[in-house]
Amino acid sequence: MFLEVVKAEYLDGYRVKLLFNTGETRIADLSKSLNGSVFSPLKDIDYFKTFSIKFNTIEWDNGADFAPEYLYEIGTTLEPYEPYEPTSQVAAEP
Repeated sequence: MFLEVVKAEYLDGYRVKLLFNTGETRIADLSKSLNGSVFSPLKDIDYFKTFSIKFNTIEWDNGADFAPEYLYEIGTTLEPYEPYEPTSQVAAEP
């Protein structure tokens, strides 16, 4: 199966929340990945926020993009959501 980004959401700084076609959600911090002339404009946070999904990954108007496999690899997984369930605590009798 080919890895694809199906949804992307800007979080903060250079972090993007990504949903992959595997059903997994990962947070990719691209702050250390903006090397080279094509990525220089992305250092401007306002421009960084303008990505869209094209060809199964995130891409910017200047043509900069990252392979979905790379985004998956550098991304950190989100812990599964577990709702809070209060436990009843009974005080031990002396």
